[in-house]
Amino acid sequence: MARFLSEDWTPMNRALAIALTLSLALVASVEADTKKYGTPLTLKDTTKVSAIFAAPATFDGKRVRLEGSIVGVCEERGCWIALSSDQEFQSIRFKVDDGVIVFPLSIKGRTAVIEGVVSVQEVSVKAQIEAGEHEAREHGTTFDASKVKGPRTVIMVKGEGAEVF
Repeated sequence: MARFLSEDWTPMNRALAIALTLSLALVASVEADTKKYGTPLTLKDTTKVSAIFAAPATFDGKRVRLEGSIVGVCEERGCWIALSSDQEFQSIRFKVDDGVIVFPLSIKGRTAVIEGVVSVQEVSVKAQIEAGEHEAREHGTTFDASKVKGPRTVIMVKGEGAEVF
């Protein structure tokens, strides 16, 4: 260490060495802060959530990698997270089988990179009402079934793996 900061080094070299050391420490800190869930991520290309919403049939059944801010977490079992889109008022649900991955509520607001298979389903009026009533019971609120006007397309990602940082 004495040679590292010896008199042979110019002030600029010392500053660069210190900056490099601090940068490496920061990278190590971020790596340590990353939490991995499920299977390791393998896809290199990231798909935009807005691209999936623009052409859902194109992505149905395809494996994708998405990145965004976590805007919601399942409060009951930690079995899903909602990931923000690059477009305002859009988010996509990343759903895993109950108990396979459990996302803690504390990750809300953090950034995630996820991988899974896109699922596009047409949901009937009856199924929407049942889901709305279930969610209302879960959150202690009410649900107005008269607001369901017809079938709805639901887009989600069946989760395989995620990294949260």
